[in-house]
Amino acid sequence: MKRLLSFGVAVLALIALAGCGKKQEAEELQPITMESLNAASAPAPAVTEQKAVETKVTPGATAIATKEALPLPPQGPYKPTGMEIQTALKNAGFYSGSVDGKIGPKTKKAIEEFQKANGLKADGKVGPKTWEAMSKHLSAPAEPVKR
Repeated sequence: MKRLLSFGVAVLALIALAGCGKKQEAEELQPITMESLNAASAPAPAVTEQKAVETKVTPGATAIATKEALPLPPQGPYKPTGMEIQTALKNAGFYSGSVDGKIGPKTKKAIEEFQKANGLKADGKVGPKTWEAMSKHLSAPAEPVKR
């Protein structure tokens, strides 16, 4: 049993060390830049806004041009804030309370009424389908609700 265990450990050690035999020469190493990091980590080409960074160089010094990438929006479906939900509900005529960003019982009831009026599952939660219908009312003027 000890021999079998020792053999297993030796095989695992050989497998782990198999990739370590490849060494790069110092001439082959490339400096890491923001562009190479973005290209290596991005699964698909993404559009990012970039702005040039000005540098002041004293005579005789070497300047390195750099670009600073602006942050990208988060991946996945958009999650609205409490303020956005209440504003959209108020503009749609379903919410009459104050827009404070807190999703309480009044806001949940307004969400359910909005969902019923728009043929959505009335669960009181603002998912992607509810937000798609609700977001149209973010900047719209308030309309009276026909119930």
